[in-house]
Order: sequence, then C-alpha cells, then structure tokens
Amino acid sequence: MDMMLQDKVAVVSGGSRGIGFHIARDLAAEGCHVIIGGRNEKDLKDALDEIGNQKSSSRAASFRGDITEKGVPEKFFQEAVAFFGGVDILVNNVGGSNPKTLLESSDEDWVQAFEFNLFHAVKMSRLAIPEMKKREGGSIINIASIYGRESKGSMTYNASKLALIAFTKSLARETAKDGIRVNSINPGGILFPGGAWERRIADAPDGLQGYLDTDFPLGRFGRPEEVSAVAVLMASPRASLVHGVSWVVDGSQSRSNI
Repeated sequence: MDMMLQDKVAVVSGGSRGIGFHIARDLAAEGCHVIIGGRNEKDLKDALDEIGNQKSSSRAASFRGDITEKGVPEKFFQEAVAFFGGVDILVNNVGGSNPKTLLESSDEDWVQAFEFNLFHAVKMSRLAIPEMKKREGGSIINIASIYGRESKGSMTYNASKLALIAFTKSLARETAKDGIRVNSINPGGILFPGGAWERRIADAPDGLQGYLDTDFPLGRFGRPEEVSAVAVLMASPRASLVHGVSWVVDGSQSRSNI
C-alpha cells in the first residue's frame, strides 16, 4: 500500500536509536525526508548511515543537542526548515524515567521528568504548527507509554506521561480545523540495544523471565519496528480519521479496558 508520504518532511526527536530511530528509518523508506535529533554524535552518525543505505529517494539529516535545554528546540526546527523547506510530520519521542519514591524525589526530579516527557513535546508542537499550517496540514505523534494510561512505573514517569496523553487530546481538538492530526502512541516494554530493558535484563538473576511470564501475554518484549509500523500509518494521510487517539502497542501487556 502506498502510504502517500513521498517527499513529506519528518522531524523526529530522540531519533538516533530505539523507537525514534526505527520510526525515522521507516518514514524514510516511505519516501519522507527526515531530520533526527539526539545528544550522541556517534549514535546520530550510525543512524544516518543506516537510513541512507535504504533504496529510497529520501534525504536525511541530523541535529545534535539536548532538546530539554532552553533554545534547543528552536535551533532544531530552524535547521529542519532551512534544510528541507518546511515540516509535515513531527514525532516527539524523547522521554525518560527516574525510579524514585515521593520521599526520595526532589522538586528538581519532578521538573526533569516533565521536561523529558511533556514540555519538550509542547515546545516542539508550538514550533511545528505554524509550519504545518503553511502546508495546509500535518501530523504530530507523541510517544507516551502504557504507564501514562494506567498506574505503574515510577511516579514521576507515570504522571508526566499521563500529562502527555492529555495534552495530545486537547491539542488534537485545537488543530483539527487546520488539518493537523495529533495522536499518541503508548508502547509497552520495548527491547532494543542500549535501552532500559536491556540493562534490566542484564541485572536480573533470571533475565526477567518471571516478569515476562506474568506480565506479557505474548511471552516476549515488543520490538521497536512494531511501534514504528503503527507510527508510519498514523503519520500517513491514509489514517485521515485517526485524530486525538491514544493508540496502545503492547501485545496486551497493559490491563486497562480502554
């Protein structure tokens, strides 16, 4: 199926590895021009090399910087527009978790969690919408978590991802008149090299097999390409009625009825 993404421009934060990288790679395979953001120069170079090796007419670029720092989102967008002339798709993928209890966590820990999991998406969306209006539409995808839809995971992560899902829904209603679709994807446990789950498996005496047996009906972690397949569809004009949705991709790991 033609996903109707040829020559669209996609900005992907946290795009140098894991879920963000796979989304960027798959969008490029569909003909999108892609700019990925990240903090590690080697990871960005390796990601660009792999994206460029695909048989596609797309072009790819990278931006190095910490998107949670003041002024960095603006620089990221300036480079994207300067390089590609505009923006059609924004994927807000940056996120992080800090496993502290309330008494262990400081005010700074809470601020940092919301910077990672909400505020960067707010700032990037604010920059993207005027560019998308110029092109009479676009798609914003926020990578949230099943632990924003239900209570599990660290307290700061749970609260900030829930806020991201709520932001997504509110923004979707605000931008509908401009043809800009806004959705969130809520992955479950996704395993990839260098990711948090890989480290937890290495640290666990049983390799987390007990956890897989009790919490993962499929008996395995998800793969980043399984999330990116959904993201590509959501970014595509083929999904023109998919708007304001909180889409779970977790192999039924979560327990929520909605």
